[in-house]
Amino acid sequence: MDLLAKLNPDQLLAVTHKTGPALVLAGAGSGKTTVLTTRAAWLISQEKIDPEAILLVTFTNKAATEMKTRLKQLRLNPPSLISTFHSLSAYLLRLYGQAVGLSTNFVIYDTEDSLSLIKNIIKELSLDKKRFSPYTVKNLISNAKNELIGPEKYAQLANSYFQENLAIIYKNYQHRLTASQAVDFDDLLIKALELLKEDVHTREKLQARFEHVLVDEYQDTNKAQYELTKLLSTPQNNLFVVGDFSQSIYAWRGADYRNMLKLKNDFPKITEYRLEQNYRSTQVILNAATQVISQNTTHPILKLWTSKKDETEKISLIQATDDRDEAYQVTQAIKWHQHKGVNLSEIAILYRTNAQSRAFEETLIKANLPYKIIGGVKFYERKEIKDLVSYLRLLLNPTDEVSLTRATKLGKKRLSQLLNWQETHPDFTLKHEPSEILEKVLAVTQYQKKYKPEVPEDLSRLENIQELKRVSLNFDSLTQMLENIALIQDGYMHTQSANLVKEDRLQLMSLHAAKGLEFEVVFLVGLEDGLLPHSMSQFDQAKLEEERRLCYVGITRAKQKLYLSFAKRRFSYGRFSSSQPSRFLFDIDPDLLDQPITNHATQKQTQERYLEAEVDELLSGELDVDEFLDI
Repeated sequence: MDLLAKLNPDQLLAVTHKTGPALVLAGAGSGKTTVLTTRAAWLISQEKIDPEAILLVTFTNKAATEMKTRLKQLRLNPPSLISTFHSLSAYLLRLYGQAVGLSTNFVIYDTEDSLSLIKNIIKELSLDKKRFSPYTVKNLISNAKNELIGPEKYAQLANSYFQENLAIIYKNYQHRLTASQAVDFDDLLIKALELLKEDVHTREKLQARFEHVLVDEYQDTNKAQYELTKLLSTPQNNLFVVGDFSQSIYAWRGADYRNMLKLKNDFPKITEYRLEQNYRSTQVILNAATQVISQNTTHPILKLWTSKKDETEKISLIQATDDRDEAYQVTQAIKWHQHKGVNLSEIAILYRTNAQSRAFEETLIKANLPYKIIGGVKFYERKEIKDLVSYLRLLLNPTDEVSLTRATKLGKKRLSQLLNWQETHPDFTLKHEPSEILEKVLAVTQYQKKYKPEVPEDLSRLENIQELKRVSLNFDSLTQMLENIALIQDGYMHTQSANLVKEDRLQLMSLHAAKGLEFEVVFLVGLEDGLLPHSMSQFDQAKLEEERRLCYVGITRAKQKLYLSFAKRRFSYGRFSSSQPSRFLFDIDPDLLDQPITNHATQKQTQERYLEAEVDELLSGELDVDEFLDI
């Protein structure tokens, strides 16, 4: 099989880059996964690089799995380390973490664990919970860690009552993590970086091993991730990174697209490649996306193009009176596409805030259109799963404060029985598989007796426990299982597309959740100043540019048909308030839209639409005559 046969000229240049650092600017739908995978395959098959000498870092477990699968399909042995940054860090710390004070059985605290610990500390310090919100405190500590600012340095920088107390919370939090032999997600990266900086022997061993370091989605890296890749790629400097400035939308969790600009300073001889041919969308959609993103001035812009010259359907504009009218018009358009043979699973409604989904849900239910909201309560966040995971973590690490607190609340007798059993069977967790350990925990604690199968909610919980049993069969060790659960729980080994059920259901999701996905038909809704761009970002240039990138991501999810919608007024905080079309709409050439942007639909048009909808419901039997007459 010719590895390079299906590559376009720009992809070919990137894939066959010889040695030294390379930056590949890959636009939306330009085949970046193909380039990364083919690059690895080319190094192995043509350059005769040992697969174990290649490190391939992605941001989702799905992407890592996809790359492994593609390499196997090419009959090549994939590198053993194709993983996320956090999985890579956990792997390094399991092997060498003792050099930075970690035991081999350290546990990973997910977001809920961290919040629980911070709540305890705030309570113990008698601080006002309203002023020191645990969620806000956690985010601020995370931001400090992303900037590699430790508790001591933070205390030195504090210049207000709030910051001084935050420094105290931060110090306590970090001390408690250490005492529990635990790390949070930020610590995984920081400890791994600390390991490489302080343990010269380990650093040189790893640097000698990794001849080539390939990194996906580089625009999403934070400071620690940047430093990690820089260290691991030394001294060969065969760093090959792929990214797109215009798809950097995670600044709120520490991502900094400027890391791609820093590469040029740290690697003066870096070679830049640009992938601008798009294989997903029509030229009309790509032109609109380029016109919106081109207003940003702080980063390079790619001009996307496609060879699909015959697809010239314009973008449809939906101008609604309010959110109810917007939902109705969107639903009618969805029904039209469904009638034309488009599967509902190939249609998505994208919004800036999750609260926007309510109006669409109500209308879709009335229209009998099945849908799925991406981003509901995750499996590992469910109470019964968190309970059992806390028991399992205590078997590995009895000093885990958060798990001990949770297990105690579940019943001191249950906990005592578990700890007594562990004391008499100290090697059980080492000698048995996770499935057997979980069965033993359930038997010793009698946890399942908390729930009655005849109660629907309890039955659902029992079914979830059965599902956890099935999950446990996939792992060889309890450490591996718990590590995987923790990473999935916080989204670091998870991507939304992995959760999309193959049933024919419409997809509703936020713009952040939509990144990496694509659909035949996309409805980008709520295009109003205050929503997109968000009101919190309108007067901050950096934040406004990120909002523009969010809009760009939304537009480029569409393959064949794109709808943009806005409402003249929107119900929020108990009342209707007027809204203006998003400034992003006016960046788009009017010739690309099927109608000019006007103020709003007339009240008469809206009333006619509502009446039409109610008649449809009456005829379908969803509305009885008395209700119709009341209307």
